[in-house]
Amino acid sequence: MSIFQKLFKQTFIYGLATVLPRMLSFLLVIVHTKYLDGPIAYGRVTILFSWIIVFNVVLAYGMETSFFRFLNLDKFKSKVTSTSAISIVFSTAIFVLITILAQDQIASLIGVETEFLRYVIWILALDTLVIIPFAHLRAMERPMRYAIIKIINVVIYASLNVFFLIFLKDLASQSEMFQEIYIEDFQVQYIFLSNAIASGVTLLLMLPFYLKIKYRFDKELWQKMLGYGFPILISGLAFAINEHFDKILLEWILGEKEGLFDSGAYAACYKLALFMTLFATAFRMGIEPFFFSHAKEKNAPKTYAQITQYFVIFGCVILIGVITFSDLLKAFMIKNPEYWEAMIVVPIILLANLCLGIYHNLSVWYKITDRTKFGAYISIVGALVTLILNFALIPQYSYLGSAIATLAAYGTMMTLSWYFGRKYYPIPYNLRKIGVYLLLSISFSAVSFYIFDSNYLISIPLFVLFLVILYASERRELKQILKK
Repeated sequence: MSIFQKLFKQTFIYGLATVLPRMLSFLLVIVHTKYLDGPIAYGRVTILFSWIIVFNVVLAYGMETSFFRFLNLDKFKSKVTSTSAISIVFSTAIFVLITILAQDQIASLIGVETEFLRYVIWILALDTLVIIPFAHLRAMERPMRYAIIKIINVVIYASLNVFFLIFLKDLASQSEMFQEIYIEDFQVQYIFLSNAIASGVTLLLMLPFYLKIKYRFDKELWQKMLGYGFPILISGLAFAINEHFDKILLEWILGEKEGLFDSGAYAACYKLALFMTLFATAFRMGIEPFFFSHAKEKNAPKTYAQITQYFVIFGCVILIGVITFSDLLKAFMIKNPEYWEAMIVVPIILLANLCLGIYHNLSVWYKITDRTKFGAYISIVGALVTLILNFALIPQYSYLGSAIATLAAYGTMMTLSWYFGRKYYPIPYNLRKIGVYLLLSISFSAVSFYIFDSNYLISIPLFVLFLVILYASERRELKQILKK
């Protein structure tokens, strides 16, 4: 099997593991926006999940990427799995102990209710304990098992959401058995209870990993992994700020009522950019182990350049495709028109996530040359751009300011990674082609959405024209990929 065949096969399977679960979560937007009490309640859910994502990064502290890096070094190979697993288990136990003891103080500090924080603590702990088992499956090239467990997790989560939010109230009115678990005005808590149960089942499915490994802790290796992973932690924390902290800032800056409403509307419309996020995430999960395993190949830089070009091509198609059918997606996914006022952010967020995906492809240079500190530096710059622009723009423009800040941050990170990569690990990117595809897709999308309000008489011909241009330019390469 050729390099590209293997890459695209794994990307497809990891894509299933990413796309199917997230599509179910995506479909839950219909349930949440219909059965929760308006954008304010959905805003509260959004903010809590934003905190979960921020703390997920802290609890992982770059150990997943360190695991991949050191697993390919002969000196440490046999001890990487056990050392990283012991480290994560011990740090998670410390986290649970501290947060349970100080839950009231933490809840007051971050501005959430203590009853919600308890769910957050256990969700974080359960999710953290499966980081290394999932990384081990990816490293051992077992994408099918990885995909099945990920899908089981989200099916449980989605099913419980549907049960609690749609059916439980009616069942409780007809049966005493269901009256025992039904609580009035408990919808937000039911969402996080569903998450905790799904995370618990996932950990049970991954327990064989912890039962089979040989528990040997290598202090020297652990210190090296921490040193390698610390910049990844900073990068991840900065990414969490870029991607999710704007929802928190909307409440902090605009006040509880207006902030929660705008955060809920923004988050619901933000979900329409999920198609780009799904593609970028699936691509990254398939390609990250590939980058490390092929770093010593003679033609590695040329291969990386081709991969990035393919990513941009498919990303541009997704950008125009979602914009073309945004009205259809809006009507299907977000049933409550209260949320639609935030639709103006959709093209901006789509483009921002395309820039982020390009950045992840460009970031190969600092990962395989062990210069992960550059990833931290670049991410910190992105986080600063996010924070500065959010504080500057939210008071006047609300979520539109947040969307602009996100695009500015990811665009800056993409540019900086390309700039420094030229010096430390030159990769022969075809900037002319990439630039033309980006310019055309952005121009067509802007004309379609902002000038003609996604009128199908304009947007569909523009979409088709872009596909024709792509086919004319890339037909030979695309035929080879699709054939394989």
